[in-house]
Amino acid sequence: MRKLSFLLMFLVATMFAQAQIATNIYWVQFKDKDNSPYSIDNPEAYLSDRALQRRANLGIAIDEYDIPVNPQYLQAVAGCGAELINPSKWLNGVTVHVTDPAVIDAINALDCVSAVRNCPNDLKAQEQKERWLANEMKPAAAHRGGSKGFYGGAEDQVKQLNVHVLHELGFDGTGVVIAVLDGGFEGAEETSCFDNMREEGRLLGTRDFVYGSNSVYTQSTHGTSCLSTMGAYDPNNMVGTAYKASYYLIHTEDGDSENIVEEYNWVSGAEYADSLGVDVCSTSLGYIDFDMPQWDHPFEHYDGQTAPMSIGCEIAASRGMICMNAAGNEGDGTCTLGIPADAEHIVTVGAVDSNGNRASFSSVGPTYDGRIKPDVMAMGEGTYVASGYGNWWPYYNGNGTSFATPVLAGAVACLRQARPYASVQEICDAIRACGNRADHPDSKYGFGIPDFSQAMEILSVEEPIGNTPEHIITVYPNPSNGEVHVVMNALHKAELTVCDIMGRALFAYSFNGLNHTSFERYLNTLSEGVYFINAVSESGSETLKLVITK
Repeated sequence: MRKLSFLLMFLVATMFAQAQIATNIYWVQFKDKDNSPYSIDNPEAYLSDRALQRRANLGIAIDEYDIPVNPQYLQAVAGCGAELINPSKWLNGVTVHVTDPAVIDAINALDCVSAVRNCPNDLKAQEQKERWLANEMKPAAAHRGGSKGFYGGAEDQVKQLNVHVLHELGFDGTGVVIAVLDGGFEGAEETSCFDNMREEGRLLGTRDFVYGSNSVYTQSTHGTSCLSTMGAYDPNNMVGTAYKASYYLIHTEDGDSENIVEEYNWVSGAEYADSLGVDVCSTSLGYIDFDMPQWDHPFEHYDGQTAPMSIGCEIAASRGMICMNAAGNEGDGTCTLGIPADAEHIVTVGAVDSNGNRASFSSVGPTYDGRIKPDVMAMGEGTYVASGYGNWWPYYNGNGTSFATPVLAGAVACLRQARPYASVQEICDAIRACGNRADHPDSKYGFGIPDFSQAMEILSVEEPIGNTPEHIITVYPNPSNGEVHVVMNALHKAELTVCDIMGRALFAYSFNGLNHTSFERYLNTLSEGVYFINAVSESGSETLKLVITK
């Protein structure tokens, strides 16, 4: 099987003598996924129906990254005496807890292991994290009450993106699933602006990748505040940008330390979200310096393909999830971004105030390889958020790219609802293209503040499929709600084969343009999803994508 070589080159370079460490957390990198009981041909064993449908809708095939870590490899590591924490199929490894250095020697000796990386706990860099969070959670000078109509205090941040236009058209996030990956959701289980979400069963689940506990409602209210910018529904007080979306709350950030293992936690959390069929991931986390300086991220790591979390973001995007990540709160300088804001195929979000002025704390690019970051901006200065502290202090105005990110992520969820078959790349490109600085982007503002009503219009322009003379056949309407028509574009015959998203042949037919009824009758029996029609004639061959939206 294809090796994950670009990752292994980085991890192998970080190996060091393990005998000096008596107790801590380690990352174990496996060499391959050979002899796995899982296969590409049976994705139902490790992906939900919703995850498979999302891939089908977007024309994404199952590949090696989707296959879980070989359970025999995990068993071998556990057999050495290590406590398994979080496996990662995308990075092909597992985090473990070890209390005896001899166990590390035994793990290193396993044939399936290529490297072991220490991820120790310490409290040095924790001070930086505490300053970041303290600044974000500190109320801003101006406190807006709930006197601005339907959206209440959140009106400025919603209307700045023109997402209210999508709401008026009926695109409020219904049917879209968002995962919020954060450092804790204290108070979210009882905050009243989420009552509607709970009553309608749109809080789909929670998962803790830090402690493996049964609750994510501890450690921090940061995730609660981020969630509120999207999911709050308290009319005339606070309504978020995706107030009818469904949500998973995933805890990946350890508020008590700052360690490279938190990047691996995030990747495992994103894999979990992917397996559930999540559409949008909102992450208000970023990593620069760690408690152990040997794991700090120098500028050359900001190339979108070196840091574990950035690699995870790229793989997540390739699975069809739209990933939104905070740029960071480090202000001006030479690339003050936090990992994984450097990832190429995500939307990195900077912060502006209600007037569209860049917040002085908003981190800047460019990346090491010269790409513009952040991508776009949203309101992150004076953002109206839920406090997580109950009705005695329900809302406040906070500062941080952490809040700009979910404001924008909720808008993206509404866009995804409106354009369910647009690819991740198409959506990200549309968001950049409709920014108010799209004609002159830079690494402070990116492409500016996006107008989501324009983004929806950009994505409504679809190229017709198979309706020009150079095509062998024409398939219409496409997408179709079930009634499909096929005609020949020339007076010759063609051999047609219908395949599913996995490339499996479902139906074969000899077509001459006159016998269209039988073929169309078959196409009309297809279930919702994405299919491919391969046409072979004397003039050549082509494959057309057919989208069914019953």
